[in-house]
Amino acid sequence: MSSRGSREPYGGRAVHVEAGAEFQATTTQVCGLFPFVAGSGSPAIGTPIGRHQLFGEVVCLDPLAWLRAGLVTNPGVFVLGQPGTGKSTFVKRLIIGSIAFGSTALILGDTKPDYTMLVEHVGGQVIRVGRGLDRINPLDTGPLSAAVRNLRGAEAERTRWEVRGRRLSLLMALCTLVREAPVSNAEEVILGRAIDLLDERLAEPTIPDVLAVLEEGPEALRSAARAEHSERYRERVSDLVFTLELLCTGSLAGVFDGPTTCPIDLDAPAVSVDISRVRAAGDKLLTAAMLCTWAYGFAMVDGAAGGPRRSYLGVMDELWRALRGAPGLVEYADSLTRLNRAKGMASIMITHSLADLDALRTEEDRAKARGFIDRSAITVLAGLPPRELARVSEITRLTRPEQELVASWSAPDSWQAGARHPGRGKYLIKTGDRLGIPVELSLVGIERELYDTDQAIR
Repeated sequence: MSSRGSREPYGGRAVHVEAGAEFQATTTQVCGLFPFVAGSGSPAIGTPIGRHQLFGEVVCLDPLAWLRAGLVTNPGVFVLGQPGTGKSTFVKRLIIGSIAFGSTALILGDTKPDYTMLVEHVGGQVIRVGRGLDRINPLDTGPLSAAVRNLRGAEAERTRWEVRGRRLSLLMALCTLVREAPVSNAEEVILGRAIDLLDERLAEPTIPDVLAVLEEGPEALRSAARAEHSERYRERVSDLVFTLELLCTGSLAGVFDGPTTCPIDLDAPAVSVDISRVRAAGDKLLTAAMLCTWAYGFAMVDGAAGGPRRSYLGVMDELWRALRGAPGLVEYADSLTRLNRAKGMASIMITHSLADLDALRTEEDRAKARGFIDRSAITVLAGLPPRELARVSEITRLTRPEQELVASWSAPDSWQAGARHPGRGKYLIKTGDRLGIPVELSLVGIERELYDTDQAIR
Protein backbone atom coordinates (compact mmCIF):
# COMPACT_ATOMS: atom_id res chain seq x y z
CA MET A 1 0.00 0.00 0.00
CA SER A 2 1.40 3.40 -0.94
CA SER A 3 0.24 6.90 -0.08
CA ARG A 4 -1.14 7.20 -3.59
CA GLY A 5 -3.17 4.00 -3.76
CA SER A 6 -2.64 0.25 -4.32
CA ARG A 7 -0.61 -1.23 -7.19
CA GLU A 8 -3.58 -3.12 -8.63
CA PRO A 9 -6.42 -2.37 -11.04
CA TYR A 10 -8.82 0.20 -9.63
CA GLY A 11 -6.56 0.61 -6.57
CA GLY A 12 -6.51 4.38 -6.85
CA ARG A 13 -2.90 4.56 -8.01
CA ALA A 14 -2.03 8.08 -9.25
CA VAL A 15 1.22 9.72 -10.25
CA HIS A 16 -0.02 13.16 -9.20
CA VAL A 17 -2.63 14.06 -6.54
CA GLU A 18 -4.46 17.28 -7.31
CA ALA A 19 -5.55 19.69 -4.55
CA GLY A 20 -9.20 19.50 -3.57
CA ALA A 21 -11.64 22.05 -4.94
CA GLU A 22 -12.38 24.92 -2.56
CA PHE A 23 -15.77 26.57 -2.26
CA GLN A 24 -16.81 29.52 -0.10
CA ALA A 25 -20.21 30.15 1.44
CA THR A 26 -21.72 31.61 4.59
CA THR A 27 -22.36 29.48 7.67
CA THR A 28 -26.08 29.96 7.07
CA GLN A 29 -25.78 28.17 3.70
CA VAL A 30 -23.40 25.34 4.63
CA CYS A 31 -24.18 24.80 8.31
CA GLY A 32 -25.63 21.36 7.55
CA LEU A 33 -22.39 20.24 5.89
CA PHE A 34 -19.92 21.99 8.19
CA PRO A 35 -20.99 21.68 11.84
CA PHE A 36 -18.38 23.96 13.42
CA VAL A 37 -20.35 27.17 13.14
CA ALA A 38 -19.72 28.53 16.63
CA GLY A 39 -17.50 31.55 17.19
CA SER A 40 -14.18 31.47 19.00
CA GLY A 41 -14.03 29.24 22.04
CA SER A 42 -14.39 30.41 25.62
CA PRO A 43 -11.16 31.55 27.29
CA ALA A 44 -9.30 28.67 28.91
CA ILE A 45 -7.57 31.09 31.29
CA GLY A 46 -8.24 31.10 35.03
CA THR A 47 -10.42 29.05 37.34
CA PRO A 48 -12.61 26.37 35.72
CA ILE A 49 -16.20 27.47 36.33
CA GLY A 50 -18.15 24.81 34.45
CA ARG A 51 -19.12 23.78 30.97
CA HIS A 52 -20.53 25.92 28.18
CA GLN A 53 -24.25 25.22 28.04
CA LEU A 54 -24.28 25.02 24.24
CA PHE A 55 -20.95 23.47 23.28
CA GLY A 56 -19.89 21.60 26.41
CA GLU A 57 -16.39 23.10 26.48
CA VAL A 58 -14.83 24.12 29.79
CA VAL A 59 -15.29 27.80 30.71
CA CYS A 60 -12.64 29.46 32.89
CA LEU A 61 -12.63 32.84 34.59
CA ASP A 62 -10.13 34.84 36.62
CA PRO A 63 -10.38 38.64 36.42
CA LEU A 64 -6.67 39.24 37.01
CA ALA A 65 -5.61 36.52 34.56
CA TRP A 66 -8.01 37.89 31.96
CA LEU A 67 -6.57 41.37 32.51
CA ARG A 68 -3.01 40.12 32.05
CA ALA A 69 -4.05 38.32 28.85
CA GLY A 70 -5.65 41.48 27.46
CA LEU A 71 -9.16 40.02 27.44
CA VAL A 72 -10.58 42.78 29.66
CA THR A 73 -9.58 46.33 30.55
CA ASN A 74 -10.01 46.08 34.32
CA PRO A 75 -10.35 43.31 36.93
CA GLY A 76 -13.80 44.29 38.20
CA VAL A 77 -16.57 41.67 38.39
CA PHE A 78 -20.21 42.53 39.06
CA VAL A 79 -22.47 39.59 40.02
CA LEU A 80 -26.23 40.07 39.81
CA GLY A 81 -28.98 37.54 40.42
CA GLN A 82 -32.02 36.55 42.43
CA PRO A 83 -31.59 34.96 45.87
CA GLY A 84 -31.09 31.20 45.64
CA THR A 85 -29.61 31.14 42.14
CA GLY A 86 -26.06 30.47 43.33
CA LYS A 87 -24.28 33.83 43.32
CA SER A 88 -22.27 32.92 46.42
CA THR A 89 -21.42 29.52 44.92
CA PHE A 90 -20.00 31.19 41.82
CA VAL A 91 -17.92 33.61 43.91
CA LYS A 92 -16.65 30.84 46.18
CA ARG A 93 -15.39 28.91 43.15
CA LEU A 94 -13.51 32.04 42.06
CA ILE A 95 -12.09 32.40 45.59
CA ILE A 96 -10.79 28.82 45.64
CA GLY A 97 -9.26 29.28 42.20
CA SER A 98 -7.61 32.60 43.09
CA ILE A 99 -6.03 31.03 46.18
CA ALA A 100 -4.74 28.14 44.07
CA PHE A 101 -3.16 30.65 41.67
CA GLY A 102 -1.44 32.48 44.55
CA SER A 103 -3.78 35.41 45.20
CA THR A 104 -5.07 36.38 48.66
CA ALA A 105 -8.85 36.43 48.97
CA LEU A 106 -10.32 39.22 51.11
CA ILE A 107 -14.01 38.98 52.05
CA LEU A 108 -14.53 42.54 53.26
CA GLY A 109 -17.72 42.36 55.28
CA ASP A 110 -19.44 38.95 55.44
CA THR A 111 -22.94 39.83 56.62
CA LYS A 112 -24.58 36.37 56.91
CA PRO A 113 -21.87 34.82 57.19
CA ASP A 114 -21.48 32.85 53.94
CA TYR A 115 -17.72 32.52 53.71
CA THR A 116 -16.53 31.57 57.21
CA MET A 117 -16.52 27.80 56.64
CA LEU A 118 -14.67 28.14 53.34
CA VAL A 119 -12.00 30.47 54.75
CA GLU A 120 -11.42 28.23 57.75
CA HIS A 121 -11.18 25.20 55.44
CA VAL A 122 -8.31 26.74 53.44
CA GLY A 123 -6.49 27.78 56.62
CA GLY A 124 -7.41 31.45 56.37
CA GLN A 125 -8.16 34.10 58.98
CA VAL A 126 -11.67 34.90 60.23
CA ILE A 127 -12.15 38.20 62.10
CA ARG A 128 -15.48 38.42 63.94
CA VAL A 129 -16.51 42.03 64.50
CA GLY A 130 -19.14 42.94 67.08
CA ARG A 131 -19.78 44.03 70.64
CA GLY A 132 -17.65 41.91 72.92
CA LEU A 133 -15.77 40.50 69.89
CA ASP A 134 -13.10 41.97 67.63
CA ARG A 135 -12.99 45.72 67.00
CA ILE A 136 -11.87 47.70 63.98
CA ASN A 137 -10.43 51.17 64.47
CA PRO A 138 -11.82 53.25 61.58
CA LEU A 139 -8.68 55.42 61.65
CA ASP A 140 -6.32 52.44 61.49
CA THR A 141 -4.42 52.53 58.20
CA GLY A 142 -2.33 49.44 58.94
CA PRO A 143 1.15 49.33 57.34
CA LEU A 144 0.68 52.80 55.85
CA SER A 145 1.20 54.37 59.26
CA ALA A 146 4.41 52.41 59.78
CA ALA A 147 5.56 53.43 56.31
CA VAL A 148 5.27 57.10 57.26
CA ARG A 149 7.67 56.56 60.16
CA ASN A 150 10.17 54.57 58.08
CA LEU A 151 10.20 56.63 54.88
CA ARG A 152 12.09 59.86 54.31
CA GLY A 153 11.73 62.88 52.08
CA ALA A 154 9.08 63.34 49.41
CA GLU A 155 7.87 59.73 49.63
CA ALA A 156 7.21 60.06 53.36
CA GLU A 157 5.32 63.29 52.80
CA ARG A 158 3.20 61.75 50.06
CA THR A 159 2.34 58.77 52.27
CA ARG A 160 1.53 61.06 55.20
CA TRP A 161 -1.00 62.96 53.11
CA GLU A 162 -2.47 59.67 51.88
CA VAL A 163 -2.95 58.49 55.47
CA ARG A 164 -4.50 61.82 56.44
CA GLY A 165 -6.89 61.76 53.51
CA ARG A 166 -8.05 58.22 54.26
CA ARG A 167 -8.70 58.97 57.91
CA LEU A 168 -10.55 62.18 57.17
CA SER A 169 -12.69 60.60 54.41
CA LEU A 170 -13.83 57.69 56.58
CA LEU A 171 -14.45 59.90 59.60
CA MET A 172 -16.63 62.15 57.46
CA ALA A 173 -18.48 59.12 56.04
CA LEU A 174 -19.25 57.82 59.54
CA CYS A 175 -20.41 61.26 60.70
CA THR A 176 -22.63 61.50 57.62
CA LEU A 177 -24.09 58.09 58.45
CA VAL A 178 -24.82 58.95 62.08
CA ARG A 179 -26.47 62.34 61.45
CA GLU A 180 -27.92 61.33 58.03
CA ALA A 181 -26.68 64.61 56.61
CA PRO A 182 -23.35 65.72 55.10
CA VAL A 183 -20.57 67.24 57.16
CA SER A 184 -20.23 70.98 56.57
CA ASN A 185 -17.14 72.60 55.08
CA ALA A 186 -16.23 74.20 58.42
CA GLU A 187 -16.54 70.85 60.20
CA GLU A 188 -14.34 69.18 57.58
CA VAL A 189 -11.63 71.78 58.17
CA ILE A 190 -11.84 71.26 61.95
CA LEU A 191 -11.73 67.45 61.64
CA GLY A 192 -8.72 67.66 59.35
CA ARG A 193 -6.83 69.85 61.80
CA ALA A 194 -7.74 67.52 64.67
CA ILE A 195 -6.31 64.57 62.73
CA ASP A 196 -3.12 66.57 62.10
CA LEU A 197 -2.72 67.24 65.83
CA LEU A 198 -3.30 63.59 66.71
CA ASP A 199 -0.85 62.45 64.07
CA GLU A 200 1.85 64.36 65.95
CA ARG A 201 0.90 62.66 69.22
CA LEU A 202 -0.22 59.11 68.36
CA ALA A 203 0.69 56.41 65.85
CA GLU A 204 -2.88 55.11 65.50
CA PRO A 205 -5.49 57.56 66.84
CA THR A 206 -9.03 56.43 67.56
CA ILE A 207 -12.40 58.17 67.40
CA PRO A 208 -12.39 58.80 71.19
CA ASP A 209 -9.02 60.52 70.68
CA VAL A 210 -10.59 62.80 68.04
CA LEU A 211 -13.47 63.56 70.39
CA ALA A 212 -11.07 64.33 73.24
CA VAL A 213 -8.97 66.77 71.23
CA LEU A 214 -12.12 68.56 69.99
CA GLU A 215 -13.34 68.98 73.55
CA GLU A 216 -9.89 70.12 74.64
CA GLY A 217 -9.98 72.88 72.02
CA PRO A 218 -6.28 73.78 71.65
CA GLU A 219 -5.22 76.97 69.93
CA ALA A 220 -4.66 75.22 66.58
CA LEU A 221 -8.27 74.00 66.51
CA ARG A 222 -9.69 77.37 67.55
CA SER A 223 -7.70 78.93 64.73
CA ALA A 224 -9.05 76.36 62.24
CA ALA A 225 -12.59 77.08 63.48
CA ARG A 226 -12.04 80.85 63.06
CA ALA A 227 -13.11 81.28 66.69
CA GLU A 228 -11.66 84.20 68.66
CA HIS A 229 -12.68 82.86 72.07
CA SER A 230 -13.62 79.53 73.64
CA GLU A 231 -17.38 80.18 73.69
CA ARG A 232 -17.41 80.79 69.95
CA TYR A 233 -15.34 77.64 69.43
CA ARG A 234 -17.82 75.58 71.46
CA GLU A 235 -20.64 76.79 69.25
CA ARG A 236 -18.72 75.88 66.10
CA VAL A 237 -17.92 72.31 67.16
CA SER A 238 -21.09 71.53 69.13
CA ASP A 239 -22.80 69.43 66.43
CA LEU A 240 -19.57 67.68 65.55
CA VAL A 241 -18.89 66.76 69.18
CA PHE A 242 -22.34 65.22 69.59
CA THR A 243 -21.93 63.28 66.33
CA LEU A 244 -18.61 61.80 67.48
CA GLU A 245 -20.12 61.12 70.90
CA LEU A 246 -22.80 59.02 69.21
CA LEU A 247 -20.09 57.01 67.44
CA CYS A 248 -18.56 56.24 70.85
CA THR A 249 -21.61 55.86 73.11
CA GLY A 250 -24.68 55.56 70.87
CA SER A 251 -25.91 52.65 68.78
CA LEU A 252 -22.41 52.12 67.33
CA ALA A 253 -20.71 51.89 70.72
CA GLY A 254 -18.41 48.98 71.40
CA VAL A 255 -17.41 48.32 67.81
CA PHE A 256 -15.45 51.28 66.42
CA ASP A 257 -14.42 53.19 69.54
CA GLY A 258 -11.08 51.53 70.28
CA PRO A 259 -7.89 50.15 68.74
CA THR A 260 -8.04 47.30 66.21
CA THR A 261 -7.90 44.07 68.20
CA CYS A 262 -7.17 41.60 65.38
CA PRO A 263 -5.21 43.03 62.43
CA ILE A 264 -5.73 41.53 58.98
CA ASP A 265 -3.02 38.97 58.15
CA LEU A 266 -2.21 39.34 54.47
CA ASP A 267 0.03 36.28 54.66
CA ALA A 268 -3.08 34.12 55.15
CA PRO A 269 -4.49 32.53 51.96
CA ALA A 270 -7.86 34.14 52.68
CA VAL A 271 -9.30 36.61 55.18
CA SER A 272 -12.97 36.99 56.07
CA VAL A 273 -14.24 39.87 58.20
CA ASP A 274 -17.45 38.50 59.68
CA ILE A 275 -19.81 41.35 60.57
CA SER A 276 -22.93 39.19 60.93
CA ARG A 277 -23.08 39.89 64.69
CA VAL A 278 -23.72 43.61 64.13
CA ARG A 279 -26.55 42.93 61.70
CA ALA A 280 -29.06 42.51 64.52
CA ALA A 281 -28.28 46.03 65.75
CA GLY A 282 -29.78 47.58 62.63
CA ASP A 283 -28.81 48.83 59.19
CA LYS A 284 -26.90 51.85 60.49
CA LEU A 285 -24.41 49.78 62.47
CA LEU A 286 -24.13 47.27 59.62
CA THR A 287 -23.42 50.05 57.12
CA ALA A 288 -20.77 51.50 59.42
CA ALA A 289 -19.20 48.07 59.79
CA MET A 290 -19.04 47.58 56.03
CA LEU A 291 -17.54 51.02 55.40
CA CYS A 292 -14.89 50.52 58.10
CA THR A 293 -14.09 47.03 56.85
CA TRP A 294 -13.67 48.20 53.27
CA ALA A 295 -11.46 51.12 54.29
CA TYR A 296 -9.31 48.99 56.60
CA GLY A 297 -8.93 46.19 54.05
CA PHE A 298 -7.92 48.52 51.21
CA ALA A 299 -5.51 50.37 53.53
CA MET A 300 -3.83 47.06 54.41
CA VAL A 301 -3.44 46.22 50.71
CA ASP A 302 -2.00 49.66 49.94
CA GLY A 303 0.38 49.45 52.88
CA ALA A 304 1.75 46.14 51.63
CA ALA A 305 2.46 47.53 48.15
CA GLY A 306 6.13 48.17 48.93
CA GLY A 307 6.79 44.51 49.81
CA PRO A 308 6.80 41.37 47.66
CA ARG A 309 4.53 41.55 44.62
CA ARG A 310 1.09 40.16 45.47
CA SER A 311 -2.35 39.95 43.98
CA TYR A 312 -5.67 40.07 45.78
CA LEU A 313 -9.32 39.19 45.21
CA GLY A 314 -11.62 41.49 47.18
CA VAL A 315 -15.23 40.38 47.68
CA MET A 316 -17.84 43.04 48.52
CA ASP A 317 -21.15 41.25 49.15
CA GLU A 318 -24.47 42.93 50.01
CA LEU A 319 -23.11 46.00 48.23
CA TRP A 320 -26.13 48.26 48.50
CA ARG A 321 -26.41 47.94 52.28
CA ALA A 322 -23.31 50.11 52.59
CA LEU A 323 -24.56 52.71 50.12
CA ARG A 324 -28.07 53.53 51.25
CA GLY A 325 -27.31 54.54 54.85
CA ALA A 326 -27.03 58.25 54.06
CA PRO A 327 -26.56 60.59 51.08
CA GLY A 328 -22.99 60.80 49.86
CA LEU A 329 -21.77 57.37 50.96
CA VAL A 330 -21.64 56.20 47.34
CA GLU A 331 -18.93 58.78 46.69
CA TYR A 332 -16.81 57.31 49.47
CA ALA A 333 -17.24 53.71 48.28
CA ASP A 334 -16.51 54.86 44.73
CA SER A 335 -13.20 56.45 45.74
CA LEU A 336 -12.15 53.25 47.52
CA THR A 337 -12.67 50.96 44.55
CA ARG A 338 -11.43 53.01 41.60
CA LEU A 339 -7.75 52.05 41.60
CA ASN A 340 -7.95 48.27 41.94
CA ARG A 341 -5.87 47.60 38.82
CA ALA A 342 -2.96 49.63 40.16
CA LYS A 343 -3.13 47.72 43.46
CA GLY A 344 -3.01 44.29 41.80
CA MET A 345 -6.47 43.70 43.20
CA ALA A 346 -9.55 42.30 41.54
CA SER A 347 -12.92 43.18 43.06
CA ILE A 348 -16.19 41.28 43.05
CA MET A 349 -19.36 43.20 43.86
CA ILE A 350 -22.53 41.22 44.52
CA THR A 351 -26.15 42.27 44.76
CA HIS A 352 -29.65 40.98 44.03
CA SER A 353 -31.20 43.63 41.85
CA LEU A 354 -30.59 47.00 40.23
CA ALA A 355 -33.85 48.02 41.92
CA ASP A 356 -31.67 48.41 45.01
CA LEU A 357 -30.44 51.60 43.34
CA ASP A 358 -33.86 53.12 43.91
CA ALA A 359 -33.24 53.00 47.66
CA LEU A 360 -30.42 55.53 47.28
CA ARG A 361 -31.64 58.95 48.24
CA THR A 362 -30.36 61.21 45.48
CA GLU A 363 -30.09 60.93 41.71
CA GLU A 364 -26.40 61.78 42.00
CA ASP A 365 -25.86 58.75 44.24
CA ARG A 366 -27.89 56.53 41.91
CA ALA A 367 -25.83 57.63 38.91
CA LYS A 368 -22.55 56.96 40.71
CA ALA A 369 -23.79 53.57 41.86
CA ARG A 370 -24.59 52.61 38.27
CA GLY A 371 -20.97 53.46 37.56
CA PHE A 372 -19.92 50.44 39.64
CA ILE A 373 -21.40 48.19 36.96
CA ASP A 374 -20.10 50.37 34.16
CA ARG A 375 -16.56 50.12 35.48
CA SER A 376 -16.71 46.35 35.97
CA ALA A 377 -15.34 44.77 32.81
CA ILE A 378 -17.02 41.46 33.65
CA THR A 379 -20.72 41.14 34.44
CA VAL A 380 -22.09 37.81 35.65
CA LEU A 381 -25.87 37.34 35.49
CA ALA A 382 -27.69 34.59 37.34
CA GLY A 383 -31.46 34.13 37.07
CA LEU A 384 -33.29 37.47 36.66
CA PRO A 385 -36.84 38.41 35.60
CA PRO A 386 -37.42 40.22 32.27
CA ARG A 387 -38.07 43.62 33.86
CA GLU A 388 -34.71 43.44 35.65
CA LEU A 389 -32.92 42.39 32.48
CA ALA A 390 -34.34 45.39 30.67
CA ARG A 391 -32.65 47.64 33.23
CA VAL A 392 -29.40 45.70 33.05
CA SER A 393 -29.41 46.01 29.27
CA GLU A 394 -29.33 49.80 29.61
CA ILE A 395 -25.86 49.46 31.19
CA THR A 396 -24.55 46.16 29.78
CA ARG A 397 -25.90 45.42 26.31
CA LEU A 398 -27.80 42.13 26.12
CA THR A 399 -29.14 40.53 22.96
CA ARG A 400 -32.72 39.27 22.93
CA PRO A 401 -31.65 35.58 23.06
CA GLU A 402 -29.40 36.38 26.03
CA GLN A 403 -32.26 38.06 27.86
CA GLU A 404 -34.59 35.17 27.14
CA LEU A 405 -32.01 32.66 28.35
CA VAL A 406 -31.36 34.44 31.66
CA ALA A 407 -35.09 35.03 32.18
CA SER A 408 -35.74 31.30 31.74
CA TRP A 409 -33.60 30.72 34.85
CA SER A 410 -35.55 33.12 37.04
CA ALA A 411 -38.47 31.04 38.38
CA PRO A 412 -39.49 27.37 38.80
CA ASP A 413 -41.97 26.01 36.28
CA SER A 414 -44.09 24.23 38.87
CA TRP A 415 -45.02 24.07 42.55
CA GLN A 416 -43.62 20.58 42.97
CA ALA A 417 -41.88 20.26 46.34
CA GLY A 418 -38.17 19.55 46.15
CA ALA A 419 -37.87 20.62 42.50
CA ARG A 420 -34.52 22.16 41.62
CA HIS A 421 -34.59 25.86 40.81
CA PRO A 422 -34.07 26.16 37.02
CA GLY A 423 -31.42 28.82 37.45
CA ARG A 424 -29.37 27.16 40.15
CA GLY A 425 -25.74 27.12 39.06
CA LYS A 426 -26.38 28.75 35.66
CA TYR A 427 -24.69 32.03 34.73
CA LEU A 428 -24.16 34.29 31.75
CA ILE A 429 -20.70 35.89 31.66
CA LYS A 430 -20.63 39.18 29.75
CA THR A 431 -17.58 41.22 28.80
CA GLY A 432 -18.17 44.38 26.82
CA ASP A 433 -20.12 43.88 23.59
CA ARG A 434 -18.98 40.27 23.16
CA LEU A 435 -21.64 37.58 23.10
CA GLY A 436 -22.26 36.24 26.58
CA ILE A 437 -20.89 32.88 27.71
CA PRO A 438 -23.64 30.69 29.23
CA VAL A 439 -22.04 28.33 31.72
CA GLU A 440 -23.37 25.75 34.16
CA LEU A 441 -21.38 25.11 37.32
CA SER A 442 -21.21 21.62 38.81
CA LEU A 443 -20.01 21.12 42.37
CA VAL A 444 -17.44 18.45 43.10
CA GLY A 445 -16.32 16.75 46.31
CA ILE A 446 -16.32 18.86 49.45
CA GLU A 447 -17.62 21.89 47.53
CA ARG A 448 -21.16 20.66 48.14
CA GLU A 449 -20.65 21.23 51.84
CA LEU A 450 -18.43 24.32 51.75
CA TYR A 451 -20.60 26.25 49.30
CA ASP A 452 -23.95 25.39 50.90
CA THR A 453 -25.64 28.56 52.21
CA ASP A 454 -28.88 26.85 53.21
CA GLN A 455 -27.56 24.72 56.07
CA ALA A 456 -29.13 26.92 58.72
CA ILE A 457 -32.57 26.60 57.10
CA ARG A 458 -32.34 22.81 56.91
